Amino acid sequence: MPDALLLDDVRHTFGGRHDPRDALSGMSLAVAPGEVVAMIGLNGAGKTTALRVLTGRLRPAAGAARVLGHDPARLPIEAARRFGHVVGAPLVDPALTVDENLRVAALLHGVARDAAEGAAVAVADRLDLTAWAHARARTLSLGNAQRLGVACAVVHSPGVLVLDEPTSALDPRGVVLARELVRERASAGAAVLVSSHHLDEVARVADRVLVVHGGCVVGALDPGGTELERRFFDLVLAADTAAGAGIARGAA
Repeated sequence: MPDALLLDDVRHTFGGRHDPRDALSGMSLAVAPGEVVAMIGLNGAGKTTALRVLTGRLRPAAGAARVLGHDPARLPIEAARRFGHVVGAPLVDPALTVDENLRVAALLHGVARDAAEGAAVAVADRLDLTAWAHARARTLSLGNAQRLGVACAVVHSPGVLVLDEPTSALDPRGVVLARELVRERASAGAAVLVSSHHLDEVARVADRVLVVHGGCVVGALDPGGTELERRFFDLVLAADTAAGAGIARGAA
């Protein structure tokens, strides 16, 4: 079965000619249907930039990105309707209520009008948002606003889901609900890619954990393994050491 999400040797540089900074330096990864893959890395590692490429918000300088076999910047309607994501600002209107936001998100993703309300109610219940159904999004706490963003991304039961730091503002109950939701989507056949700074959290939900550093994947961790934190830093140190050796050879 083809990979639902793909980055192949993707490269991108920010900054001008006099101050270039490699944000992605050969990023490659693939996520198959029914699989949860997590990206873990330090600040500035390139995780969010990679997700921006996959969601069509950034055109890379080189390499290829594919969502359901298509260029994410030019997704056909049918593919876009199977895609859900929260990268940066979620698909939420602060002036609308929680229920209104969920119904609008469902309609925009192709859910039939007579089914949109039921889909909104179901996902609000799944993420414990029912008590705030009639509250305007701008009045929500940070944690509930994050839950709403995730809810809007999954209200149409997407076959591909990309989430950037989906639990950063959540309380322990919210973290558990988000974790269960991600596993449910994967069990239903969705390909899920999640980025995070929290290794212990992604290890609970992911089938594979990719370590991102310096704009590329430098290794993988078995989420069921031991000493994950030590092995993460070993991979980061090895990547830095290799990069430093390469610079030294180039300068010689």
